Amino acid sequence: MKSYGFDGNAPQGLGRKVTSVYVYEAPVRLWHWVTVLCIITLSITGYLIGKPLPSVPGEATFNFVMGYIRFAHFTAGYILAIGLIGRLYWALVGNHHAREIILVPVWDKGWWKEFFFEVRWYLFIERYPKKYIGHNPVGQIAMATFLWVAVFMCFSGFALYGEGLGTKSWAYQAFGWVISAFGGNSLTVHNWHRLGMWSIILFVMIHVYAAIREDIMSKQSMVSTMISGFRMFKD
Repeated sequence: MKSYGFDGNAPQGLGRKVTSVYVYEAPVRLWHWVTVLCIITLSITGYLIGKPLPSVPGEATFNFVMGYIRFAHFTAGYILAIGLIGRLYWALVGNHHAREIILVPVWDKGWWKEFFFEVRWYLFIERYPKKYIGHNPVGQIAMATFLWVAVFMCFSGFALYGEGLGTKSWAYQAFGWVISAFGGNSLTVHNWHRLGMWSIILFVMIHVYAAIREDIMSKQSMVSTMISGFRMFKD
């Protein structure tokens, strides 16, 4: 992709102003919203696993609160991991916008020029925004970083999960090496896993702010685009 951003109020095509462009295919949008639900579930349940609720008196069969919390966490973790695999697959078979956060053209000088322009725009140094049909360069870097953090969370999460299941479990056999890579101390893996959770929460806060900001200030749709798939240019 050579033309990363373009000046003006809307993209031009066939001699007339284009008001909407189909960008994100259904699998990409589905992955996005499923991932949102997974992050919410994993963050809440993960926090409670790290800082458990007070013990509930009575028969454990009828007061299995932490058991349900752990089950929800593990289920959301499975869904997140499957979603990441599906997202990688769709980057291979989907349209070129599906590959923007997988294959970031950091070797292209033009891309870096657009990247630093967007940094200045987000810092309120640039007065006028550029329009992007897909992700802008800053968004590409942010989403690519999120994907790598999510992969780490899956690997470290399944390693801890496997330790609980036992050394003969599939999870430990497949991911036990992660604990070994951290010196054989699962507590260290747990700490990094928890740090990853907070970094994702920080990313979500910035991501939501940036999406709403662009919706308002750059006059191009962001939130609705991830629902309908169409990027709307409002001027």
